[in-house]
Parts: sequence; C-alpha cells; structure tokens
Amino acid sequence: MDYILFDEFITLGKLLKEIDIISSGGAAKAFLAENTVILNDEHENRRGKKLYPKDVLIFPELGIEIHIEAPSEEEKAEHAEELEEKKRVKEIVAKMNKENKKVTKKPTKPRFPGMR
Repeated sequence: MDYILFDEFITLGKLLKEIDIISSGGAAKAFLAENTVILNDEHENRRGKKLYPKDVLIFPELGIEIHIEAPSEEEKAEHAEELEEKKRVKEIVAKMNKENKKVTKKPTKPRFPGMR
C-alpha cells in the first residue's frame, strides 16, 4: 500500500488513524503496545515518531506494508484544489449558519433602579 504524504511529515499515531487501522488517536498507544511495527527494518513503538517520504512501515500481524511517498506535481495541484474547495464550503456553511441562527434569549424590558 502506498501512502502519499502532502506535508513534511506525519506522526505514526496520526497515520494509523488516517488509514483506519485504529478508530481514534488515543487507541494508538494500546495498538503499538500490542502489535509489532517495523519502520525501515527497526522495531518502532513510539506513536509520536515522525514519518517522512521513502519510509517503509510494516505490520507483520496484519500483513500490511505501507510505503510513504512524496506527491507528484499533479497530485500536489489536485490536493491544493481540494483544500481550496473545502475552505470555500466551510465559509459558505459558516455564513449560512450565522444567517439562520435563532435567538434563544427572550427579550427583557430594561430595568431601572428603584423600579420592580
């Protein structure tokens, strides 16, 4: 399996979550304690270990081998477009939510000192 890395690095725990080996980031510590993980021919159990392009990650018990790759120029452009679209949609949703926000607080009369 190839994993395309668009950032400078990714931590082992975050990678496990992104490829759906674990369901949450907190499960990474337990997973690494119970399973053998081999990074570039060395045993690895640190969830904060930074992974870079050209690293090879092997999970012998699961039969999974992951090659971390750098993206091509075409993939970088496509990823940038996806991020831009995601940002645009987020702004639209925020604007719609702001416009549709209901006032939950009941209006009250102004209070003056000495009046009940």
